[in-house]
Parts: sequence; C-alpha cells; structure tokens
Amino acid sequence: MNYIGSKYKLIEFIKSTIYSVVGNDIQSKVFCDLFAGTGIVARSFKKEVKHIISNDIEYYSYVLNKNYIGNHLHLPGKEDFINYLNNIELKEGFIFNNYCLGGGCNRQYFSDFNGKKIDAIRLKINEFIKNKEINKNMYYFLLSSLLESADKVANTASVYGAYLKKLKKTAQKNIILESAEYIVNENEHIVYNEDSNELIKKIEGDILYLDPPYNTRQYGANYHILNTIAKYDDFEPIGKTGLRKYYKSKYCSKNTIEETFNDLIKNANFKYIFLSYNNEGLMPVNKIRTIMSKYGNYDYYEKSYLRFRADKEENRNHKANYTKEFIHILEKK
Repeated sequence: MNYIGSKYKLIEFIKSTIYSVVGNDIQSKVFCDLFAGTGIVARSFKKEVKHIISNDIEYYSYVLNKNYIGNHLHLPGKEDFINYLNNIELKEGFIFNNYCLGGGCNRQYFSDFNGKKIDAIRLKINEFIKNKEINKNMYYFLLSSLLESADKVANTASVYGAYLKKLKKTAQKNIILESAEYIVNENEHIVYNEDSNELIKKIEGDILYLDPPYNTRQYGANYHILNTIAKYDDFEPIGKTGLRKYYKSKYCSKNTIEETFNDLIKNANFKYIFLSYNNEGLMPVNKIRTIMSKYGNYDYYEKSYLRFRADKEENRNHKANYTKEFIHILEKK
C-alpha cells in the first residue's frame, strides 16, 4: 500500500540501528510496535524475536496487523475462499451507494463495478463469520486481502482525503482479490487497537519502536474509506468526501504533542526505545532530545531519503524532495 510515513524503504536503516544498540541475538526479546500502521516494521522482526506486541488506534490498521502479525500458523483452504470471493455476484451495498457515482452520491472513490464487488465480498465475509464457516484468523486474512486489493483500485492520489474527478488508469481496472500473505512462525503474537498512551501503561517488554504521526494530518481522515470497509458499519457520510467520525491524535497538534510524548516515554516499561521521526515533524530534534534524555541514555542516528508524495513522479530527484529520518534512541534507566 502507498502509505503516509511508511517505513518500507527504511527497514534496513531501522533494523541495523536497533541491532547496533541491542545486539544481534534478539530471539528472547519482546518487541513492541506501538504505532504500527500497516505493520511493516513489526513484520520484519516477526521471525527474529520471541514475541511481537502490535498496536494502532485505526481499525483498518488493526485488521491488517491481526493478519500480518496475529496470524502465525497456516490457514488451510484460504486460497479456496479467495477464489470463491473473486467470482462472487456483484451487490449494491454501502460502498457503492456512498462512494461510487452510480450510487447517486456524486462521489467517485471507486468505479461502479469495483464498488459493487467490494460490497459483495465484504458482505460475504460477514456472512462467513456469522455462520461460523470461518474462524477469526481467516476473517482477518480475508478482510486484509480485501483492504489491500481495494486500495489498489481506489480513485485517489494515494490517500483518501479526496477522490479524483476522473477515473485514473488503475481505478479503471476491475478489482482482483489477492491474498494478504503473512509470515508463518511458531511464536504467538498479540495485536491491540488502543490509544498508545493508555496501552503503554499495561504492557512491558524489551524493545519499543515508536513511529507516531509527525504532522497535523490525521490518519483517520486520510484513510477513512479503509476504516469504513473494515468496519462496514452504518453511518451517514459527512460532506463532499463522505467522511466518518474519526479519532484525532494528540500527536498531530503542536499544543498537545510534547506533553503526550513525554507521558508516553515516562510510562514505557521497556529497556530500549527507538523513535522514528523526521526533520519536518512537529517536534524539533532538540525537544525530542530534551524529553528522552530525562529518562536515560540518549543518542540518535539519521538518514536522508525520498519523502512520500501522493502526486506524479515529476521532479522526484529534486533536492527539495528529500528529507531526513532520525532514529532517536533511549536506553531507559
């Protein structure tokens, strides 16, 4: 998925930094990804640690991580379900009626065909779990597969804050449900859907990885369609873009971020804390250093990389398109 703040391209930088501090043998460690997003970082450590704790307040993220992190054993017959859902009869449901032109809402997040197909698949997944034809593990696998497949044909500039006036080429393609394959391993892992500052008071471990929002863009607004597909609840979409009510993070406000971050670090019961944060975030480097240094030994690494862009590829190599990623390190006393 194209995702704001995705650490996909920075995984090696993140992992090498963590290993340089903690050591190469982390098989007995508990690793927590507290602002997991699509779970890229936690996935990369899934086979290397004893236990993963994954969390995100956004429900679509919770669903993805229930599959990619929570699922760790083989699911017999999962491809049969994928094949069945790919050939399901179209239905006009909530997505078609509220986010496709044919539904009469004047919104065009998906083509009419794809909106109906998403509805048909989503309704059938609900039917499967209601009738106990699948268990929770299969439910999250199928729902994650739908979220990622729907994202590939969405008529947006990567985020869902607005839709495009005309269907772009990828949005004109008919949706194909593709398997959201996860890493199989012996260890069990746990996934939460909670406010990070509240959850941190109830968990403990060895390595805490933090990747909170950097700026004023709220993930609940930018990815509201994915939450709607994931929850598939009944509500009245608001305004031109069809927003739903969403969680507003205190990490996205200058007025609240420093106090919120301080409380998080203070309450963290982890020996090693690693914070990913770039030089364009709401908290400057010196403020992060001041807060983290209060609780132990502080250091940081940095790396320049190409920033996320939701528009075209033009001028991608221009100097202004690069930003610095910092990994702030705390060995807590």
